[in-house]
Amino acid sequence: MHECTVADVKARLDRAERFHFVDVREDDEYMQDHAAGAIHLGKGVIERDIETVLPNKQEPIVLYCGGGYRSVLAADSIRLMGYTNVISMDGGIKAWRAAGYPIEKGRRP
Repeated sequence: MHECTVADVKARLDRAERFHFVDVREDDEYMQDHAAGAIHLGKGVIERDIETVLPNKQEPIVLYCGGGYRSVLAADSIRLMGYTNVISMDGGIKAWRAAGYPIEKGRRP
């Protein structure tokens, strides 16, 4: 399993690295708040929608959820679909909030 810390993701954002930052929580969780710059593809629909939203299977993707469990499962699922550069952010939004990193509220992707 490929995982990274919230500090790793924040450093990538700070360096303006190109990657897709994806929140896999439920719609209402995403609307309540989410990591700044993250798009939303809920775990329940990611297998259905990812090929439309992110068609290039080699581009880097970082997934996160509430605490790190759903994003690991989602990462495994999309790897099985042929996505080759997928990482789950350990600790999820809880760790992101605890680190004081930027949060956005109520924005649709």
